[in-house]
Amino acid sequence: MLLFQFIAKHTQLPAKSIENTVDLLNQDCTVPFISRYRKEATGNLDEVQIGDIVSFKAQFEALEKRKKAILNALEEQKVLTDDLKQKIDGAGDLTTLEDLYLPYKKSKKTKAETARKNGLEPLAKIIMAQRNDEIEYEASKYLNDNIQNEDEALEGARHIIAEWINERSDIRNQIRYQLERFAQITTKVVTAKKEDEKAQKFRDYFDWSESLSKCPSHRFLAILRAENEGFIRVKIEIDNERALDKIEQRIIKSNNSCASQIKLAIQDTYKRLLLPSLSNELLRKAKEKADDAAIAVFSKNLKQLLLGAPLGEKRILAIDPGFRTGCKVVCLSAQGDLIHNETIYPHAPQNDAIGAIKKISSLADAYKIEAIAIGNGTASRETEQLVKKIQFKNPIEVFVVSEAGASIYSASKIARDEFPNYDVTVRGSVSIGRRLADPLAELVKIDAKSIGVGQYQHDVDQNKLKTSLDTAVESCVNSVGVNINTASVPLLSYVSGIGPKLAENIVAHRNEHGAFTSRTAIKKVPRLGGKAFEQGAAFLRIKQAKNPLDDSAVHPESYSIIEKMAKDKGVAISDLIGNKNVLKSIDLNAYVTATVGIPTLKDIIKELEKPGLDTREKAKVFTFNQNIKSINDLREGQLLPGIVNNITNFGCFVDIGIKESGLIHVSNLSGSFVKDVNEHVSLNQQIIVKVLQVDVPRKRIQLALHRGVQTHA
Repeated sequence: MLLFQFIAKHTQLPAKSIENTVDLLNQDCTVPFISRYRKEATGNLDEVQIGDIVSFKAQFEALEKRKKAILNALEEQKVLTDDLKQKIDGAGDLTTLEDLYLPYKKSKKTKAETARKNGLEPLAKIIMAQRNDEIEYEASKYLNDNIQNEDEALEGARHIIAEWINERSDIRNQIRYQLERFAQITTKVVTAKKEDEKAQKFRDYFDWSESLSKCPSHRFLAILRAENEGFIRVKIEIDNERALDKIEQRIIKSNNSCASQIKLAIQDTYKRLLLPSLSNELLRKAKEKADDAAIAVFSKNLKQLLLGAPLGEKRILAIDPGFRTGCKVVCLSAQGDLIHNETIYPHAPQNDAIGAIKKISSLADAYKIEAIAIGNGTASRETEQLVKKIQFKNPIEVFVVSEAGASIYSASKIARDEFPNYDVTVRGSVSIGRRLADPLAELVKIDAKSIGVGQYQHDVDQNKLKTSLDTAVESCVNSVGVNINTASVPLLSYVSGIGPKLAENIVAHRNEHGAFTSRTAIKKVPRLGGKAFEQGAAFLRIKQAKNPLDDSAVHPESYSIIEKMAKDKGVAISDLIGNKNVLKSIDLNAYVTATVGIPTLKDIIKELEKPGLDTREKAKVFTFNQNIKSINDLREGQLLPGIVNNITNFGCFVDIGIKESGLIHVSNLSGSFVKDVNEHVSLNQQIIVKVLQVDVPRKRIQLALHRGVQTHA
């Protein structure tokens, strides 16, 4: 099977689109670049479809690499036949490939290998022929120093037969089928740990059984975590008698003593080889499927979080609240630069609320503060109430901002490089303020796993998770675009074609030579060659550039098209931008070339209507119920405002202004069946919830989505 056939089989995408996309990928083009600026070549494929091509291309290459290794191994053993080579070449997945290779694997010392060394393989062949009804007499011919009697001879022969059965692809596939359709996953609590406090969160699975094929990914991962932590034991079960019958039907063709020996060998291979091996294989596949589901949820949540509403370039006072250690206050310029920091102590034990109010008020006046950002951690509600008592000279909006990951950032190398002369508390406050101004620009500095919008992120395949999250961040950064003259190294590193090293070079060049005044000036950055410029230039914005197109998503390679459009209309390019009447009058067919088609031309016109437009919504002020300060204040039936702060396959978690987030289970999201939680709520959405149940000892809050008006943050 060829690469293009393999991808087409799994994606159902047009052959030409696949072929052209693979060609572009082989030219080191990125997914954002291909999806945005090579629509004619791909047939207008989107990022998801191109991402699928990338994924299946990698799978095919891994399969081909494994085939090559197996063929080399078989050639070395001098067992490679034309028929076997043809089967290996035609294998479409790793499972089939490994089944073909199984009989030739050089394994550790096995019972079958010992039996062969004792000369029992001819006896095994006689039994499998099923024509001898005096098999015990036949076995007596194989006695030697290592084989003392007929029973030992027959047992050794059965070990060889068991290995043959285990290596048969048809039988392995039959048991796979039984497992895939009928397997039950069952759990039993480890009695010695049943009362362990940490085990209580898994108590639903102390004695559990359900169809593995119907077990939701989040429950499967929870069960595996409970097993890994030693609280339960997990087993896969099917109808063993049915499975054994299926094997016997394929092998036993007689009713003599040979058949009896084969039946014993089947029972042995099933219990000792087939079931353990294929059960583990099934669990691995189920784990991969659950991982993929969890990673998809995490990536979707991360995208929503990164594309959260920015406040924009405002002068911000940010507070990292606390009790004993005080509240860390910083003042940031409209560009996010730190211009002041200090600590106030409005809460217990110091209780200097009056001094804190005076200080915040004076700082707001001195630095012309336009917004206040308060972290949502310890003492957040108390600090918010304090700030809202202040009578500012000018209107100031107050926001409560998620602190998730701020402590990780403040202790990171990135933070140390940005603020070498300040401690972690100051850096954390800066992060809170900056993520209000621009969530995307600030959150890219934090390991995505620390942001807290996933499920079981520490249990899934970490390489897959990193790849998926990096792809999500890259997609968000390039969809919004980056101001090259203000962007940090972490933000620039996610721009198409740039990467960490070139990002460092860009910032170093900017620090040494000043702001970039045009996109062509980017080419002066050391080691930034033609390919990097091609891939990244259109995602980099130059504010107040001489050429207004440099602050747009139009690729420099298309500037000449716009110049021709402007010339044909008898206007300057600057007059063309934003002029919807003129833009609508342009006949796009007049500008079609061999490489530029209608899809690209439509994108150009759309961009010229509102060049460099940030598609994200603007941040909105939100207020929690001021009477709810802890879980003890909750009562069933209450209607409360909340913000969706995490989405999973089984529902969504909602911040209602206290330490514990409440859960809206999928069954309480809608009056009808919920296929996808994201169809009903989105991350950071402002909603009204109804309290259904409060479990104070377990710190669990069950909520329902109120059917009233919902708004988005």
